[in-house]
Amino acid sequence: MRTTRTLATARRPAALGSALAAALVLSGCGAEVTTDAKESGKVTVERCAEPVEYTVPERAVAYEGGSADKLFALGLTDHVHGYVMPPANPPVSESPYASEYAKVKMLSDDLLNKEVVVEAKSDFVVAGWNSGFKDERGITPEILDKLGIQSFMHTESCFNYPGHPERMSPFEALYTDLERLGKIFRVDEKATEVVGGLKKRVAEVKAKAPEGDPVPVFLYDSGTDQPFTAGNQVPPNDIIKTAGGRNVFDGLDERWTQVNWESVAEAEPEVIVILDYGDLPAEKKIDFLRKSPHTRGLPAVKKNNFFVLDYNEGISGPRNIDGLEKFATYLRELKG
Repeated sequence: MRTTRTLATARRPAALGSALAAALVLSGCGAEVTTDAKESGKVTVERCAEPVEYTVPERAVAYEGGSADKLFALGLTDHVHGYVMPPANPPVSESPYASEYAKVKMLSDDLLNKEVVVEAKSDFVVAGWNSGFKDERGITPEILDKLGIQSFMHTESCFNYPGHPERMSPFEALYTDLERLGKIFRVDEKATEVVGGLKKRVAEVKAKAPEGDPVPVFLYDSGTDQPFTAGNQVPPNDIIKTAGGRNVFDGLDERWTQVNWESVAEAEPEVIVILDYGDLPAEKKIDFLRKSPHTRGLPAVKKNNFFVLDYNEGISGPRNIDGLEKFATYLRELKG
């Protein structure tokens, strides 16, 4: 039998009262709020496969673009204190949510750590497992629980979360996150609206996907001695599949993973998706692939079939669907 972890956040009575009021108002508007939420300001929501009690956060900290985008998409900017954005992320000024980023604080341009969260007096942290939360860096949901700081993990990253793993397809994980965050912040109706819009866009892409055998696609993240790529547990796999392609490593039950150049060559990809981020621009990655003896003979390289996927379109977040639409257009034109 599973037990529910209670997060005893150190909050001012006024803040708790605000959360209770929000729950009562939303319940009057038809939002589904549990009796406990109405009476105590708490609602139980899954964090990976672990039921956790949450109060409405007022000083959320988001790690990376995907986390912030999910909160902004739900209209929760007023509940976001700030964000941590490591160098790999493209500038927030280029984001479709640039105006929302401008309203909150940039807390750090380094990796997520406990000190930044504590100093910010945060009551809620959103990140992925192994990317933001990590045992080795001393910041995990369990550690934050003990500090009275609530936390939420991207469901996509729960695939290999110790103790409470959860598995679903990357797009379903995105929808689930928005719905769960909607419950935590008592904006269920907004979450339903946002998820419905994303699903409609995905359905429209599926309806236009090219007929016939799916185009073999290789995602190139990084690496020269050995390439780093996408397994079937990360958003690019769903992007490629939904658009009418086939990730040549969709048989790998992994998230981001390392393979070898021999397996890439054997797969004979017709298209290469370049994940664009950090200090190594997409053009430099493409230049490497054109010159490397491992890849210069690949069909995709010979035909110059390169598609650049923005970092925040490749990690879990609402911009996955932007990336899907762009890649789908590229594939249709390629096969047209």
